[in-house]
Amino acid sequence: MKNVLVTGGAGFIGSNFIRFLLSNYDDLTVVNFDALTYAGNLESLADAAAHPAYRFVKGDICDGQAVEGALRSHHIDAIVHFAAESHVDRSILGADVFVRTNVLGTQTLLDAARSAGVERFLHVSTDEVYGSLGPAGEFTEESPLHPNSPYSASKAGSDLLALACHHTFGLPVVVTRCSNNYGPFQFPEKLIPLMIHNVLRGRPLPVYGDGRNVRDWLYVEDHCRALDTVLRQGTPGEVYNIGGNNERQNIDIVKLILSVMGKP
Repeated sequence: MKNVLVTGGAGFIGSNFIRFLLSNYDDLTVVNFDALTYAGNLESLADAAAHPAYRFVKGDICDGQAVEGALRSHHIDAIVHFAAESHVDRSILGADVFVRTNVLGTQTLLDAARSAGVERFLHVSTDEVYGSLGPAGEFTEESPLHPNSPYSASKAGSDLLALACHHTFGLPVVVTRCSNNYGPFQFPEKLIPLMIHNVLRGRPLPVYGDGRNVRDWLYVEDHCRALDTVLRQGTPGEVYNIGGNNERQNIDIVKLILSVMGKP
């Protein structure tokens, strides 16, 4: 593995993963392929921009010609696919862009990867495809899919397309499903950065429902380390859950933030 294409590399997890690769390997070229939508911010990669092994290509994963051009011109042999619409509330307001990016975009990327002879395809997904975490505890890779929003349904669809591409065509696909990430450069629509942002500005703290939905919280650098392990050692056709073993109700996370920040 010499040349890695990271889709959505200007996003929160993608940018952290690019920095992880550049910091830990001196034998890789990392190509960031990103459409720079509202959640994509190249400033989060300002420290990597001058790195000799870093490249940036602006492009949409739904544009098959642009994707295939990037794969061939940079001699890509591995893809790590982060690019996705990823906010539950926005998916409820308008599902069409989630279907376009998460489902059609993933299929476009898979087709281009097959055409270019890519040797490894890591599809990064979410544990939200399993639905809500109930009293039984943590999800396993055998948990049934039970998406509860247009966002999670679109991610479940993209997971199945990726796995089907392996089983039907032999593309070396591995799928990861992570719990809720937090850490540097996260866009402030997600729970933890939104709460911090609003507390700092004295604004209301919007919590969905009664705040008792349970989520597992995973620090983004730990996630990146796990993704690198799966990319290099995972078995094609397999799904790997990545969690932080840190399950809490949303309302408890909000109260913890208030306590740490010295607010009532």
